[in-house]
Amino acid sequence: MKVELQRVAPADIEARSMEIITQELGERRFPAEQLPIIKRVIHTSADFDYADNLRFSEGVVEQGVAAIRGGCTVVTDTQMAWSGVNKRVLERFGGKAVCFMSDPDVAAEAKARGVTRAAVSMERASALEGPVIFALGNAPTALVRVCELIDEGKLAPALVIGAPVGFVNVVESKELLLRTDVPSITARGRKGGSNVAAAICNALLYLASGNVRE
Repeated sequence: MKVELQRVAPADIEARSMEIITQELGERRFPAEQLPIIKRVIHTSADFDYADNLRFSEGVVEQGVAAIRGGCTVVTDTQMAWSGVNKRVLERFGGKAVCFMSDPDVAAEAKARGVTRAAVSMERASALEGPVIFALGNAPTALVRVCELIDEGKLAPALVIGAPVGFVNVVESKELLLRTDVPSITARGRKGGSNVAAAICNALLYLASGNVRE
């Protein structure tokens, strides 16, 4: 069988990918401010289920963009998500991205208390000053702890991106997030991942910078 490859210049691959996504979404309609995020996640994952799975709280896109423009800190629950966040754009607004998962003192405290490093990392993040966006794509224990800290009045995030992936307490952690009154973008169900969390964050960064395909 002969394979016919598309001839696409390297600089045009992403634009062509977005065109294909638009075509395959067909006649489906989404709120204009949400569409760049949905398309960015589909572009990252090649999974059109996210057109149905992503849930946006009221006004969350505008709130997320405002937090970025206000020089927010992005907290991730994996080094992979941290690596995926476009720090060049984030730093343009005076922001930064952090991940406490590999800190030796976090590991030591988690072991001593019999809890996960993800949970301790979220507690560490609750002490950060200024607006904070949580981009969580791996550990449901991180998302559960964030929700607990919110309920305890110890945390008021500018935005929580809830996209843990897997089977144990994943769905439940996301449902906890949806019950809070904080701005949130949630990938309901079992699907998610560090790449999805970073993609959502990057889509907001590109919206903040006025370039949705940067």
